Amino acid sequence: MLSILVVVVSSYVIGSFPTSIVVGKILRGIDIREHGSGNAGGTNVFRVLGPGPGIFVMLFDAFKGFAATFWVSKIVVDSMPLDAGLIMILAGVSAIIGHIWTVFAGFRGGKGVGTAAGMLAALFPMALLVCLVVFFIVLAVSKIVSLSSMCAAVALPITLSVFRYVFDSPVQLSLYIFSYLAAALIIYTHRSNIKRLINGTENRIGKKKKLSEN
Repeated sequence: MLSILVVVVSSYVIGSFPTSIVVGKILRGIDIREHGSGNAGGTNVFRVLGPGPGIFVMLFDAFKGFAATFWVSKIVVDSMPLDAGLIMILAGVSAIIGHIWTVFAGFRGGKGVGTAAGMLAALFPMALLVCLVVFFIVLAVSKIVSLSSMCAAVALPITLSVFRYVFDSPVQLSLYIFSYLAAALIIYTHRSNIKRLINGTENRIGKKKKLSEN
């Protein structure tokens, strides 16, 4: 039981690393949450600080999810009634929670999309590929990252349903259940974006934010 706790706490700490905040401080001496959309995520870094820092933050946030799911989950060495797949999911979810509610920055982090993508890369790469295709198709049509992220999140349980029930792929029940919870969580973290989408004021790609703009 102790090793499970170590996995959960370690994964949370890894997920909590505030990549965008650190990058903002190093490059411009700013708290990224006080500029652009106010979100501590790669998309806001992309808009405020440029493509290079933005892509770095997105990739590093994804790496956090992958590292926790693929490596930290292997800390478990004692005999537990949980299978390896479920332990990986616990590790990945802990990293996502850490990213959204980071202990290192007043529990104000990002929206969990990148970290969830890294987790999915470790658990079911084919499902991640489908979600990425959905993301980029919606992005190409709408030019709205938040909408693309939510559509990709919704595509996850649908994709796993197709793999599980149409192609008879060995999709674990725990992963299947998680996909619905992950989609709900990502939509929840985008609630402010949903309001802006309804009002027609949501940010679109191609427009770089000024540092003071909110």
